[in-house]
Amino acid sequence: MTNTALQTIDLRLPVGSLEAYLYYVNQVPMLDEKEEHELAIQLQKNQELAAAKRLILAHLRYVVRVAKGYLGYGLPLADLIQEGNVGLMKAVKRFNPAMKVRLVTFAMHWIKAEIHEYILRNWRIVKVATTKAQRKLFFNLRHLKKHLGWMTQQEVHEIAQDLGVKPETVREMEMRLTNTDTSFDPSEYDEEVDFIAPAGYLEDHRHNPAEQLEKSDWSEQTNDTIYQALALLDARSQEIIHTRWLNENKLTLQELAEKYQISAERVRQLEKNAMNKLRTALEAIAVTEH
Repeated sequence: MTNTALQTIDLRLPVGSLEAYLYYVNQVPMLDEKEEHELAIQLQKNQELAAAKRLILAHLRYVVRVAKGYLGYGLPLADLIQEGNVGLMKAVKRFNPAMKVRLVTFAMHWIKAEIHEYILRNWRIVKVATTKAQRKLFFNLRHLKKHLGWMTQQEVHEIAQDLGVKPETVREMEMRLTNTDTSFDPSEYDEEVDFIAPAGYLEDHRHNPAEQLEKSDWSEQTNDTIYQALALLDARSQEIIHTRWLNENKLTLQELAEKYQISAERVRQLEKNAMNKLRTALEAIAVTEH
């Protein structure tokens, strides 16, 4: 491809629908081996971003093709393509034209690696594969299973032998793939009437019947004791305690002073004396009860 032809290529990616993007990547001209080699040398020696961009755009269609192979995991195709494009860019950065291999062959590993990592992060809330053996099983077990039901012991051993893992690892991964994410809290929109969310199996420590009864008895007993002690005070002292501490609409010292035609300071002294008498009466009642 001549320099003039290269300059006429619109390198802007379309924004909008996925269909527009898929149409665009299929319109980008492909590179023959010589063009690819020259662009790779330009990138390697001179770090030319234009060469890197041309290599990436020419291989976007391959990323789409790979991403479509992972649609069975229930994740959006646009996200799979995006992750695959990240892998393609990493591959272009690391590509060595002296390797005598086409970029598409070299890039497949990086494209699939990024898509695999994305699937493992998002396929379930809880990560289903962490070790190398589990990752290998995750992406191969579906294709190796002969039916939708549980595998026989013979099938388990055959798969374990083919993939170089233990039979126990195969069976564990089969169980993980069969399970589904479950909401922790019950939902009012849940159609399964008999379904009990995991939250329903947990012990609720907020409401202990014994503690609630104890608190209720203690509160009732305390109120009775206070009113017994109040009954031992004179009428004016009782009214001062009630209006200053027990009633919902409490009165101020000045309001009581106007009511009794005395000073606010005198009301404060009466209140203090009443509180002392009340405290003495409460202590006396407590000693009597015990």
